Amino acid sequence: MTLKIVLMHYSAPPVVGGVESVLAHHARLMTNARHEVQVLVGRGEVWDNHIPVTVLPHIDSRHSDVLAVKAELDRGIVSSKFHALVETIKTNLFTYFTEADIVIAHNICSLHKNLALTAALHQFNNDRHRPCLILWHHDLAWTTPRYRAELHEGYPWDLLRISWQAVRHVVVSEARQHELAKLMNLDKDLIQVVPNGAEIRQLFKLETQTVDLLTQMNLDDAEPFLLLPVRLTPRKNIELALRVLAALRHEFPNAMLVVTGPEGPHNPANADYKEMLLRLRDSLGLQGAAHFLAEYTTEFLPDTVVADFFRLADALLMPSREEGFGIPLIEAAITRLPIFCTDIPSLRALGGSGISLFSPDANPSDVADLITTRLRTDKVYRFAARAKRTYTWERIYTASIAPLLEAASPESAKGA
Repeated sequence: MTLKIVLMHYSAPPVVGGVESVLAHHARLMTNARHEVQVLVGRGEVWDNHIPVTVLPHIDSRHSDVLAVKAELDRGIVSSKFHALVETIKTNLFTYFTEADIVIAHNICSLHKNLALTAALHQFNNDRHRPCLILWHHDLAWTTPRYRAELHEGYPWDLLRISWQAVRHVVVSEARQHELAKLMNLDKDLIQVVPNGAEIRQLFKLETQTVDLLTQMNLDDAEPFLLLPVRLTPRKNIELALRVLAALRHEFPNAMLVVTGPEGPHNPANADYKEMLLRLRDSLGLQGAAHFLAEYTTEFLPDTVVADFFRLADALLMPSREEGFGIPLIEAAITRLPIFCTDIPSLRALGGSGISLFSPDANPSDVADLITTRLRTDKVYRFAARAKRTYTWERIYTASIAPLLEAASPESAKGA
């Protein structure tokens, strides 16, 4: 079902701000879900050619007419200028609202930065032919002490603290949910919490090839993600890594392993070693959990892509029987990964007390217990795992935003 969705705020990128960033992510996610998205702001520019942006200057918080009216409102004066501005804004919005299925107003009905815009939206909401209105509250003027001197009893300030008819309230945290419920005397269950999030691909500036590999391997579901950046040669003891992964998945069912390297180039027997590893993976039931990048690409993997995997991983696993130096330990240390490696002279000397050691012939369950103990007691890992599981934009969209849009759609309204 394709919906026509209008997203509104005072401003949008390239204006820098938390709400502006959230609006941009929402617009991207909804567009990717094949909805028709229209962004209406008072200030901003097109930041994505797939997302139309319309600038209506009077819905900005910094337009000269808006600032003049706000100066009066701050003193408790509701003049003819205010009412004229409301009508101007309504006229500007009319075409966009009559064609929309859903209008989502970010902070416009929470803050007093442009009360004429708030009043115009309220009047539209009273029209029985109106689109569904979702009020997305990031900040609340009436619960913020620094704004108290600018707020007064009565209209239009009360529009920020009463529950409008037939709207959907969304807040960004449980703390805001409790504040809004108390402010508007609402049952908090009528207020949906949709948190803000992070976009991992943007945060890490991932290479296009990395993003493609992540998608093919479903690595977004890995918890934890173990990295083994070596070529497929017997001295790397990769079979132990597979057995460790199988044991680890008793405690972490979504644990995954990525081996980044191709076959070793100097020994024809390495092809047989690769086939042995693939058979072992299958016998351990690790299809979809143990990934060899050599299966996904025969091309040379650029250093930038390998670097991406270091930033994405939760731990380095190096079960080598022999290493001359151990470069991956240095790279893991710089990217602050916990390091689990074999107790051989080169790695022991390089890592010192900053690594967790085990024998190249260790019982896989013992190594899995070593990893489990470290990760379960690591507050940084535990928060990172929860953040990736709950607070990425894609997960937030699937879990919260998509169901919200479906519930607010005209089809749902007909069936209600």
